[in-house]
Amino acid sequence: MPNELSLAQNHAYQLAHTLMAPVTLFRTDAGFGIQPSAELEDDEVETLAEYNPFDGGPAL
Repeated sequence: MPNELSLAQNHAYQLAHTLMAPVTLFRTDAGFGIQPSAELEDDEVETLAEYNPFDGGPAL
């Protein structure tokens, strides 16, 4: 059974390819979240990875 992080990573990758836009995987006190990178302020959350569909994977 996958843990929460691997599940969030999979969803972030799939969302980036669905939207064809970079998305950011981040951590908050409540857990993990995913949001389009253009809509996220850098100082709002702890960024874990950015998924860019044009690069093919995480853009750490």
